[in-house]
Amino acid sequence: MAVAEVGDDVYREDPTARRLEERVAEITGKEAALFVPSGTMGNQIALLCHTQRGDEVVVGEGAHCAYYESGAGAAWSGVQFEVAGRGGLFTAAELEAVIKAPAYYMPRTRVVALENTHNRAGGVVFPEDEVHAIAQVARAHGLAMHLDGARLWNASVATGRAVAALAAPFDTVSVCFSKGLGAPVGSALCGSAETIAAALRFRKMLGGGMRQIGVLAAAALYALDHHVERLFEDHAAAKVIAAALRDVAGAWVPAPETNLVMVDTPGIPAARFVEAAERRGVRVSAFGPHRTRICTHLDLPREEVLRVAEVLVEALREANAEASAGMGAGTSAGTVG
Repeated sequence: MAVAEVGDDVYREDPTARRLEERVAEITGKEAALFVPSGTMGNQIALLCHTQRGDEVVVGEGAHCAYYESGAGAAWSGVQFEVAGRGGLFTAAELEAVIKAPAYYMPRTRVVALENTHNRAGGVVFPEDEVHAIAQVARAHGLAMHLDGARLWNASVATGRAVAALAAPFDTVSVCFSKGLGAPVGSALCGSAETIAAALRFRKMLGGGMRQIGVLAAAALYALDHHVERLFEDHAAAKVIAAALRDVAGAWVPAPETNLVMVDTPGIPAARFVEAAERRGVRVSAFGPHRTRICTHLDLPREEVLRVAEVLVEALREANAEASAGMGAGTSAGTVG
């Protein structure tokens, strides 16, 4: 980053940024790409490119572009979201069931947006056969296809499929450099040359037109060179942690497909587990009243994985004991009252 060759990217004069965009376009199999500061901006620019105000976007349950982007779809594009399926994934039949009829008094279904891997579903890979079936339905109805591929690198490593193959059914694809790949900042939106030309204008409107971004693009290029193949280490670490937590009473832990571990604790508030883990130096996230997300990444050394698993087991057992004691105290107080 310190020695990156830079220029003014608002004038499209930053050579390192151009090199990154050309590289990402090639990796995803698209004509062009555009560096954006965040995955949120990439997703929202895609919606701006594909929709008009009052249109509808079909997503899976808990999709990032509808759940974690501060209502940007409504604020910027003026779209509403329709959920297909449950648990983040959906089928072609479930898509077909929610597409609106072409009536003037209904919103126009315009875009199908998939997330791969799906964050709130626990880092699951969207089944490729189903993606192609969904794309076939979308094309039959004249709908655009967008892929929120913030963790597409993880999906590629987990399946052994090339990123371009996973991205092929989509008109636009956003990919992130600052999650599993470990770059400090940045994502890219990829698509046709015409779409990316429109995206460049929308990026400026949203405040994403920056100057010497080569310092950021250089980090993303380094990440692409050095941090993709090692993602399997994060997936392996997630499996170790999940296996350890599965032995704790009161916890239900699905087998992770990639680098996200979801821990469901019906009798234990997630906040207690999070607090107990943080006191021990491990940060995890509450994803609901009784669901906790654990994310493995390149800053977790392989030699520390077993220790982290032990710490999380200790934390969960402590939270379980606290919850049990609290229930007992509540019962006693209720009896006295």
